[in-house]
Amino acid sequence: MEQRVHNFSAGPAGLPLAALEEAQRDLLAYPGAGASIMEISHRSKTFEAVLQAAKSNIVQLLSVPSNYKVLFVQGGASMQFSQIAMNFLRGTDKSADYILTGAWGSKAIKEAKKEGAVRTVWSGKELGFNRVPAQSELDLDANAAYCHFTTNETIEGVQFQTEPNVGGVPLVCDMSSDFLSRPFDVSKYAFIYAGAQKNIGPAGVVAVIIRDDMLARVPEGLHSMLDYKLIAENDSLYNTPPCFAIYIVMLVTKWLINDIGGLAKIEAINRQKAALLYDAIDGSGGYYRGHAQKDCRSLMNVTWRLPSEELEAKFVKEAKAAGMDGLKGHRSVGGIRASIYNAMPVEGCKALADFMTEFKAKNG
Repeated sequence: MEQRVHNFSAGPAGLPLAALEEAQRDLLAYPGAGASIMEISHRSKTFEAVLQAAKSNIVQLLSVPSNYKVLFVQGGASMQFSQIAMNFLRGTDKSADYILTGAWGSKAIKEAKKEGAVRTVWSGKELGFNRVPAQSELDLDANAAYCHFTTNETIEGVQFQTEPNVGGVPLVCDMSSDFLSRPFDVSKYAFIYAGAQKNIGPAGVVAVIIRDDMLARVPEGLHSMLDYKLIAENDSLYNTPPCFAIYIVMLVTKWLINDIGGLAKIEAINRQKAALLYDAIDGSGGYYRGHAQKDCRSLMNVTWRLPSEELEAKFVKEAKAAGMDGLKGHRSVGGIRASIYNAMPVEGCKALADFMTEFKAKNG
């Protein structure tokens, strides 16, 4: 087998080796099925058990209350940008509040505006999206249909340390890049969605946690595949779901429970990993310049610049040669980005931090 690199890609991103190895063992014949999980009916008892295990694992990890449902939907988080507004804004006489902290929030706003009135209650655009707002900065509407925010912006590397207080307004959240990376209180949210390919599985499936009262708000007449109520009534099996992706989510969540020991444990590991890289940035004497303000730094996506674009290109090239891939910043902002999701081992961040020190010594 070809040597695996330290994969710092922002998504699709690395997966836990234990989950990949179990999938490899069972790829040709899933236990009790005599065929691959990709080959059996999505309505079989075998796949039903996989689906329920994936849901049950998420419920266990997050202590999801009984008045919520866990769903698996398709189309990525980008589909949810439209689907959320269709289900919760369309046909109302209300507007929706959006907190804008980066590129993904911008895309969410663009799609929501096609369905109804949208208010941007705070924007970090003029700041270069280098921080999240303080509670006092939010211009909230107490009658909004919902308030949407993105916990972690992967491109800019900024992250909410806690959720905003929006009063009685339903809180809707894109957690695509930090879902299951730390504990949080599900009961503070009305709707949570997370594209799997950054932290909990492969591309092709989105995990959704929806409060029951939100299902009651879904209007009649939506296209079937965009109707959360119909998806919930059919237990995510209205059509053929992305079976293999859900299977991998099941394996990853099992790894978090059995191998890691839960979300408090993985958060401690994630903080240790991030500290290695931020210490390398802060200790470089300005050679490395972090993008996010320190109290808004992401534990999942560490972003920084070097003195020149030429040095950045050299850094990416030499890091790849040293076994560290996926470090080029997003094309819209440039720079360097190290995505250090749950599956990234501490050793990978230690190797990168050491490389950063060596690179500065040679090129500083």
